[in-house]
Amino acid sequence: MATRRDAREWAMQLLFQRDFNPGKMNDALEDFWRGKEIPAEARVFMEELVNGVTKHHAAIDEKIQFYAENWDLKRMTAVDRNVMRVALYEILFRDDVPPVVSINEAVDLAKQYSGPESGKFVNGILDRVRKDLKRPARTTIRPVGSEGE
Repeated sequence: MATRRDAREWAMQLLFQRDFNPGKMNDALEDFWRGKEIPAEARVFMEELVNGVTKHHAAIDEKIQFYAENWDLKRMTAVDRNVMRVALYEILFRDDVPPVVSINEAVDLAKQYSGPESGKFVNGILDRVRKDLKRPARTTIRPVGSEGE
């Protein structure tokens, strides 16, 4: 059974792919799902993440750049960049996911796909964002499963 963790992983993978092969998002999503049997709930969550990151791309990248002192966004690995994009979309634009959950998931993905040092790097940036939030770090504002953006 697919989980939200799987959906985050797929979102990162698709966004990673889009960094190198820009094109129409709908075509990329169709290609991504072709031949896969995924439960509707995980698919919907993944598409919400991808579409949310795409919609808020400039604001998300601006946050990453602001908190990643002395690191140009283009110098970061594509994995780290896209892991943080997914997490920051959740942190900034989805109040049905506690920020610490988004951060923990991002750190795990960075370690799995990039390396142990990437986990520390991603954690450092995302934790700095979390500290500046005006919302609780460990709870949701809306219940999980409520309509997202």
